Amino acid sequence: MPKKRSGGGLSSTQQAAKFLGVSVLAGAVMAGIALPAVGALGLAAKGSVESFDELPANLKTPPLSQRTSILDANGGQIATVYSRDRTVVPLKNISPYLQKAIVAIEDSRFYEHGAVDLKGVLRALNKNARSGEVSEGASTLTQQYVKNVFVEEAGDDPTKVAQATQQTIGRKIAELKYAIQVEEELGKKKILENYLNITFFGQQAYGVEAAAQRYFSKPAKDLNLQESALLAGIVQSPSRYDPVNDEAEAKKRRNVVIARMAQVGDVSQTEADKAAQAPLGLKVSKPKNGCITAVDDAGFFCDYVRNVFLNDPVFGETKEDRAKIWNQGGLTIRTTLDPQAQSSVQQSLKDHVNASDEVSAATTLVEPGTGKIVAMGQSKPYGTNAKEHETVINYSVDYAMGTSNGFPTGSTFKPIVAAAALEEGRPATQEYPRRTN
Repeated sequence: MPKKRSGGGLSSTQQAAKFLGVSVLAGAVMAGIALPAVGALGLAAKGSVESFDELPANLKTPPLSQRTSILDANGGQIATVYSRDRTVVPLKNISPYLQKAIVAIEDSRFYEHGAVDLKGVLRALNKNARSGEVSEGASTLTQQYVKNVFVEEAGDDPTKVAQATQQTIGRKIAELKYAIQVEEELGKKKILENYLNITFFGQQAYGVEAAAQRYFSKPAKDLNLQESALLAGIVQSPSRYDPVNDEAEAKKRRNVVIARMAQVGDVSQTEADKAAQAPLGLKVSKPKNGCITAVDDAGFFCDYVRNVFLNDPVFGETKEDRAKIWNQGGLTIRTTLDPQAQSSVQQSLKDHVNASDEVSAATTLVEPGTGKIVAMGQSKPYGTNAKEHETVINYSVDYAMGTSNGFPTGSTFKPIVAAAALEEGRPATQEYPRRTN
């Protein structure tokens, strides 16, 4: 629960932070970023406190962007779509090794200090002063979480992302204020959970669940010591410590994390030595995003589902709103596709029409009485590679749903219906009234 607020709307902790803004902020900022010399330090400190007061009272925490899963009638996954590959999981579904590893390497005093680690600030300030450059930062795990919230809110807009990550006094002040708020409102365990779900781990993986699946093809709850240390080590620089592109550098960083865990008492030295000798043990699952990666040649059906979603106002007021939900909403979309029927349709098409033929064939199976689409296929594969005879034009639907005008079967099916009627014993002379609506 937030602490009771006194005059001026600030809690006691936030009032203390105003004091920090005067007496420590200069050191904290210098410990985290490089700044030009400031002649009027008193004016800078006064300005920092005013900036602190002018910031909005509460940190906006938008829903985390998560991937959407499209499932067939049996619950099997057809495809996933996302702007950021993330699956949010509770702390209980994250390996204790990973929880300890991230705290050990990023903020080993996380459970001992508040939003700001004054010891860390002074240590970093002293080290940076001795080296003449910024060689060590002092951001706490909570401050890093706040920064990641800014980045998440910026989305895919390069300008907003640059603003969210800029190294300025104003940005550091904002991180400080909101870190205090977060500490008061969430508590350490929830902050750690949120941090592990929002953080980028390279290879298009956001959050620990996506990272565990990407690098080890397993859920985050099943990660062992060395796997957890590898993921924790990536956070500092996802490109530099990318194990897919540089195993040696990633292993070196992993072992730094393992050594740190032993140093702070999270694991024994024997455990650490054994883990440090283990290979990386990667089992990489490549990112699969969009209908182009759909299984069972169901790309056209997946694209149809997408267009139905984007054109239905029930899913959002505007098409842009619906597209955002489709790409970021973490939806589970259950469809009527029968994987066995889909496989049969696709095989039949391949048996009779080659993808390289100038003509194309398309087939859709609809369940009588319900109108459920159980299969949808074409002779040409779904995709954008013309050399492989791929296309994204869906010949089974109209322009709004697949950028073609469709090819209705029309009278072609009349003899098929007639044959079915004769098979049931209905006379060829039987007449049926013409439908008028």
